[in-house]
Amino acid sequence: MHIDLANNAISESTQDRASQIIESCVHCGFCLATCPTYQLLGDELDSPRGRIYLIKSALEKNQFSQKSLSHMDRCLTCRSCETTCPSGVEYGQLLEIGREMMESKRGKLQALYRYIVRKTLLTPLLFKPIGYFLRHSKVSSKPIKPNTIDSSVLLMGGCVQPSLAPNINHSIKNILAKLNIEVRESSQSECCGALDQHLAASNDALKKVKRNIDTWISQLDSGVEAIISSASGCGIMIKDYPNLFEESDPYYEKSLLVSSKTKDIAEFLANKDLSMLNLKELNISYHEPCTMQHGQKLGGLVESILSDLGYIKKTIKDSHICCGSAGTYSIFETKIANQLRSEKIENLNASKPKMIVTSNIGCLMHLQKGSSIPVKHWVELLDV
Repeated sequence: MHIDLANNAISESTQDRASQIIESCVHCGFCLATCPTYQLLGDELDSPRGRIYLIKSALEKNQFSQKSLSHMDRCLTCRSCETTCPSGVEYGQLLEIGREMMESKRGKLQALYRYIVRKTLLTPLLFKPIGYFLRHSKVSSKPIKPNTIDSSVLLMGGCVQPSLAPNINHSIKNILAKLNIEVRESSQSECCGALDQHLAASNDALKKVKRNIDTWISQLDSGVEAIISSASGCGIMIKDYPNLFEESDPYYEKSLLVSSKTKDIAEFLANKDLSMLNLKELNISYHEPCTMQHGQKLGGLVESILSDLGYIKKTIKDSHICCGSAGTYSIFETKIANQLRSEKIENLNASKPKMIVTSNIGCLMHLQKGSSIPVKHWVELLDV
């Protein structure tokens, strides 16, 4: 897809990056078959290929409208299209550029609403009392300490997870304690930057990212083996940090180090001896978040770990399709999010499980709102 850039609203390097991504698209249309919004709405402008055309037009002719922005907003950023694309189009990066560029068309009331939601979620002083009333689960076991300390890791606390589901990180600490691993947990204020980045507040995101990089490199220098994420949405954001910097930026090399040391909890446990652990419930259905299978390319890893502990893998219809959570998507695009959730829960419940498990706090909270059976993070099943 050829492009002649004429937009002065973004930097030359960003234009070059956008041009490279757009030109890699060969119009094949494979993405349409795996795009959740296109499958629901049937409008090509609500598909990756259609949104690429909109971004291309905005970059070339500076022509875009509030309707164009609505098509951007309706994208879940699930990156299922990236998994399907035979040309390796890095659509997620292009979408961020397009959203940032078109943000000027957003109405003032809508912009204020999005700002309030973003700041509330990312300010512990504001969110903790709200999270208390929305809490999904309490800590359900006693804390365990390592018998000896063989290594140390930094566990990402998360911005909303400690308030909504504190048992997730508690379970991880207990599991790692049994493996003689010391856990240092980041504070709730150390947000990965994903919410800012996905809501076109890139300057705020970059401030958080730089602060995190400086803090975490200090931790790595003091002996931390790895940075562990239990929320796959946070994990893919941190692994994508290098994409936020030019190679000439001093933070680029630092971001490469942080990215290389970041592992999803499943990724970290995959090569560990887990024979001392048991699985609390075997009759489960596993929902694999988009950020695991399409973002981090770790599809099947959690089920492999669970299978080693006795779980019999179940085939889930349309397992590659998003559940509709997608960060704040379920707040701002409620109708589509709820449609996707209903279909996902129907498919997960087809085998009549006693529990649904997943790898991301957003998916967990979203699915639980529509599910009559419990929804848990998979690590909670190992803290027995």
